[in-house]
Amino acid sequence: MTDNNMIPENMDEMIDDVVVMTDDEGNEYLYDIACRITRDEDEYVVLVPQDEEDDEVVILKSVIVDDETEELVDVEDEELLVSIFEEAKALLIDEDEDDDAQFTDAE
Repeated sequence: MTDNNMIPENMDEMIDDVVVMTDDEGNEYLYDIACRITRDEDEYVVLVPQDEEDDEVVILKSVIVDDETEELVDVEDEELLVSIFEEAKALLIDEDEDDDAQFTDAE
């Protein structure tokens, strides 16, 4: 669900719920923030690619660095990732029953 080789370039690149991620080769990929899910004290960001050919959902943990900076970091716990993915899928399908194709199990 997540690709450890891609990181958000910096939080200045988060514009209107869009995250630009760059891989090791310098290729940029655009993701929309589909939703944010809170677990205990932690918040997770569910990203869906803008490229329709890419169907991999990315889930990252949101870490607030200061009042103006949010950092998105990898989540290592596979069970937590699956749980957040399922919750996000249910949440977004409930919001828009007609567009349930946004999430597909990519495992």
